[in-house]
Amino acid sequence: QVQLVESGGGLVQAGGSLSLSCAASGLTFGAYNMGWFRQAPGKEREFLAAISRRDDNTYYADSVKGRFTISRDNAKKEVYLQMNTLKPEDTAVYYCAADLNYADFVKGGPMDYWGKGTLITVSS
Repeated sequence: QVQLVESGGGLVQAGGSLSLSCAASGLTFGAYNMGWFRQAPGKEREFLAAISRRDDNTYYADSVKGRFTISRDNAKKEVYLQMNTLKPEDTAVYYCAADLNYADFVKGGPMDYWGKGTLITVSS
């Protein structure tokens, strides 16, 4: 059974930083491209960042480029999202996702697996 479990969410003040982790189990982690998405109240789920299976390619949404950094540790089967200069509009539930096809992250295709999400609240 595949599980993606996010952690690291919480409350942070605007301008602050937060780091999310996503631990994967039940899949061959090194075979999967990984990514982060978020969904704010009343809004559709939004792509944030993706990293290729061999950690040699990353892709970011314009809304977070320069503020968020995605990374992975294939030995630990984890993917991370470092978030800096957080804004109140970054408040959302953050999800990690896994997909065999990197293009799905870029083109908005369906993900193979999703985590259940972790809530981040940025106060002004």
